[in-house]
Amino acid sequence: MTVHVFVPFDAPTLPPIAGAVVLSQSRRPTSHDVGGDAPSVILLSPTWLTARTDDELLAQRAALVVIGDPALAPADGLATRAIGWIPPDAAPALIAAVVRGAMRHAQAIAAAQRRHIELTELTNISAALSTERDIQRLLAQILEQARRLSRADAGSLYLVERGADRAPVALRFALAQNHTLPDLPFRASTVPLNASSLAGYVATSGEPLLIDDVYRLDEAVPYRFNRSFDDAVGYRTRSMLVLPMRTHRDEIVGVLQLINRKRDANAPLPDAIAMSAQVIPFDDAIASLVGAMTSQAAVAIENGKLYEDIARLFDGFVTASVHAIEQRDPTTAGHSSRVTAYTLGLADALNRGHGTGPYASTRFSARDLRELRYACLLHDFGKVAVREAVLQKEKKLYPADLIAIRHRFSYLLQAIDLDIERQRNAALRQAGGEAGAIAAHDRQLNAERERRREAVGAMLATVLAANEPRVLADDVAADLASIAAQTYVDPEGDERPLLEPHELALLSIRRGSLDTSERLEIESHAQYSYEFLQRIPWTPELRDVPGIVWGHHEKLNGRGYPRGVGAEELGVQTRMMTIADIFDALVAADRPYKRAIPIERALDILREEAAEGALDADLLETFIRAQVWVTVSDEVRTRTREAQAATPRPSTAVEVPH
Repeated sequence: MTVHVFVPFDAPTLPPIAGAVVLSQSRRPTSHDVGGDAPSVILLSPTWLTARTDDELLAQRAALVVIGDPALAPADGLATRAIGWIPPDAAPALIAAVVRGAMRHAQAIAAAQRRHIELTELTNISAALSTERDIQRLLAQILEQARRLSRADAGSLYLVERGADRAPVALRFALAQNHTLPDLPFRASTVPLNASSLAGYVATSGEPLLIDDVYRLDEAVPYRFNRSFDDAVGYRTRSMLVLPMRTHRDEIVGVLQLINRKRDANAPLPDAIAMSAQVIPFDDAIASLVGAMTSQAAVAIENGKLYEDIARLFDGFVTASVHAIEQRDPTTAGHSSRVTAYTLGLADALNRGHGTGPYASTRFSARDLRELRYACLLHDFGKVAVREAVLQKEKKLYPADLIAIRHRFSYLLQAIDLDIERQRNAALRQAGGEAGAIAAHDRQLNAERERRREAVGAMLATVLAANEPRVLADDVAADLASIAAQTYVDPEGDERPLLEPHELALLSIRRGSLDTSERLEIESHAQYSYEFLQRIPWTPELRDVPGIVWGHHEKLNGRGYPRGVGAEELGVQTRMMTIADIFDALVAADRPYKRAIPIERALDILREEAAEGALDADLLETFIRAQVWVTVSDEVRTRTREAQAATPRPSTAVEVPH
């Protein structure tokens, strides 16, 4: 290693010293002239001792030697930090000996500085790797940092793939980088896990490889270099460092390949001339430095995979939860997925700068979108606490109630027939067998039977019509009250009302299919969703999921549920989901209790809600202008259809209020 020796013009001439590059200057060197990889020695003449700039930095970065009598030097300053001195009349041999000693000291300083820089870089790299959770970005960062530390022109990274028993089965070519050829397409592939390839050998043996020229491998080694890449793109691989990526449990998770170490990290290698001038071998020091980094990288990769596994596990839990919800309410299968698609579509529109008013600069990070996605998928989780009969209630009456009423009316018809036959028998006894009288009386009885049966049929028709979840007219309500006032005698001889009080109450529901208590029970699902989701130990990135879900049926004007809070309590994510939820409820074609509303009519209803202060008008405007409903992909629609086809269609369903 050469050492820069700075000498003043008025200093004695230095004898030839091996490894010394003498730099004569008229001014004293500053901290900008010394330091870094090149060790430095400064010979301090009386003129240089009087200059007072950068004294501390110079003393830290260079070995200092005083020329002349140290006693004549200032009592403070650089002279006090000198490691040696050269008398005015010193012989050349003494000068050389002092300078050589200073050179060794300078090399030690440079080595210490270099080591400090390396350790600092390793610490920074370790911190950076520990915070990255996306596995692909993590791999790219690992390879980039390794290339920077080693000044490698190119590199590649392989990951060990394991079977169900955790045994390694293959090497996956996961990433490649090339400074000279930055735009080369990358295609993932697998490599056999054996000693035939450089990466395979390192993965199976655990031993690093330092190769000066991969085209000149010893015939005795088991591995060979695959030159197909070089041949295909016109590149020339020469020096290579191949390192195992080993965890603290001594498990190899991958292999790092660094290619063509360069003198100048920024120099490309377009041809043989550049290769010859720039490419140098990797050495043990670089191998040790990068090896220390790969240990940290291996742990980071392991943590990244663990994070992915946990995320995949949680995704599975969410998917299963949504499936369980939709099994309890199969008529709305696909609702959660569609609401998610609409809401994320609105978020994407905002990210693309389509927001208006206060949302013109609103943007969502990947973390925000993940949180929003989970909130949308789980927004109806609380339905698991709602009684199934209420949740799936299609008509005003429950199926059992309607069956009982039909049996009651059927019994009434039978009772009419029986009464007519009794009258017929009595008439026969009175007529004494007179044919004309019997025939006339039969016609009279038949007409009465038809009249009475038609009256019963009309009452049943009124009941059936009232059972539909439409707006109840006043005259129908009066007819129901009249029917309920009528009685019949049951088989036990007891007089009973034709409609029981609870049946009349249900049939008298003015709008929809739910009475007040049932509607409150349905509405409770929002509170239940919040309470259930609060029990999940969310990560900091997802901690707002319960709160977002809590408000998806609230209105900005305070007329929503379950808390009746206003705009100040409802964040942008909740407002977005509310719009998506109502929109899907209006246009969904999978609800047997209502027809799908055309999109334009649904948008008009949403605009009316916004005009009344219930919905966020600015977000709705973005939703409409961006035609967010188009973002519900064919995949989502397909999943919805598949879910509906796989789930038995119940005879009843519920009108979810908004």
